[in-house]
Amino acid sequence: MSTQAKTVDESRVETVHIVRPNHLNGANRLFGGILMQWIDEVAGIVAKRHAMGNVTTASVDNLTFLHGAYQNDLVVIRGKMTWVGTTSMEVCVDTYVEHPGGERHRINNAHFMMVALDKDDQPVKVPRLILQTEDEHLAWAHAEERRKIRIQRKKDKLDGI
Repeated sequence: MSTQAKTVDESRVETVHIVRPNHLNGANRLFGGILMQWIDEVAGIVAKRHAMGNVTTASVDNLTFLHGAYQNDLVVIRGKMTWVGTTSMEVCVDTYVEHPGGERHRINNAHFMMVALDKDDQPVKVPRLILQTEDEHLAWAHAEERRKIRIQRKKDKLDGI
């Protein structure tokens, strides 16, 4: 597996889904579990593109449902790399409903920690991330803050808190 540095754009992903009747919950909105599957797949593809190999989801942070989606809505899911460590990566996934005129409004946001794996399912080094824009630098800084919180949360769990 190569560890040559990559840009955010090299692994960016966008998918589009139509909300169908079998995607609805009892309130006739998109079932959250279906959306979670779709966004996990996008996060996995982003991470796989960046790592150029197998990956696994280690954790999901800040999964925030802002608004619902309904039958026949176009759901656009956009994923991008925001931070990389030695073997782990943070992927930000934003979900939108796209209206007929092309206008989008965000309905969900999540941050995934992904880990690159070798053929024996052991963590393996990932390429560095090349930050090219002010927004990418800001996303990295926010990811660093989330990482500190994750580390503290893990420590608290180990300490029985």
